[in-house]
Amino acid sequence: MDESAGTVDRTAVLAARFEEHRARLRAVAYRMLGSLSEADDAVQEAWLRLHRTDTSGVENLAGWLTTVVARLCLNQLRTREHRREDPLEVRIPDPVVSRADGVDPEQEALLADSVGLALLVVLDALAPAERLAFVLHDMFAVPFDEIAPLIERSAAATRQLASRARRRVRGRAPAPDPDLARQRKVVDAFFAAARDGDFEALVTVLDPDVVLRSDGGAGARHTVVLHGARTVAAQALTFGQLAPYVRPALVNGAAGVVVVAQGRPLSVMAFTVTDGQAVAIDVLADPARLHRLDLAVLDR
Repeated sequence: MDESAGTVDRTAVLAARFEEHRARLRAVAYRMLGSLSEADDAVQEAWLRLHRTDTSGVENLAGWLTTVVARLCLNQLRTREHRREDPLEVRIPDPVVSRADGVDPEQEALLADSVGLALLVVLDALAPAERLAFVLHDMFAVPFDEIAPLIERSAAATRQLASRARRRVRGRAPAPDPDLARQRKVVDAFFAAARDGDFEALVTVLDPDVVLRSDGGAGARHTVVLHGARTVAAQALTFGQLAPYVRPALVNGAAGVVVVAQGRPLSVMAFTVTDGQAVAIDVLADPARLHRLDLAVLDR
């Protein structure tokens, strides 16, 4: 048998098996890193390692690949933590933007489990080991005894890390209203009040403890964190001028908008709506990062 033909056959079989797991691996990496490009890089590196490794003795390929991706993401998080000069800098994770009438099938696995931007912001605040334990166990049902070796902890210590992360997530990332129509009603009311300059109407659609996070890029004046309904409402009055440029969209599967003027995206705004009020508004206004997003999906 031609050796090169055998190599091609092995590569084809491996590639087919890898594709079966790609969507899940990308979902793991996105939750770990909050970056679409870095998630894709981690998945690609996992493929290269699979191709270079003899996995004939691996019984659970999905578990093996998940471990590889998780370790790559953990290393990336630790590198990011060492490089971060200002830990308080506002950074909104990469949003996944879809048409207002539904999520693209390719995005469904990425957005399973309601992984909203507000949740990803909270995950960004976790220590790398905490994030790994929480994401793998709570979102992907990986047993603690399989997670523990990745962070060089005992299974019991890993369980404690996940529990601590879970408490922080529950306290700072409320579960959104599952009814998309009710979410959209609140978002529409927000922009209607902003357009009309109606301060009290804005306060009404905002939770008293609402938080607005805006990421305009490093050192930008639009990079702020605001707390409280009246403070956020005062800022939102300035959004009235944007009303003609607001395009309804789904942002990480929840009601949101993309602001586009003269064909150029100005911001992506994600809303977390609970009990008929917005409890979080996350805004990406960094021109460089907006340019890298696939916003053409809105026109498909």
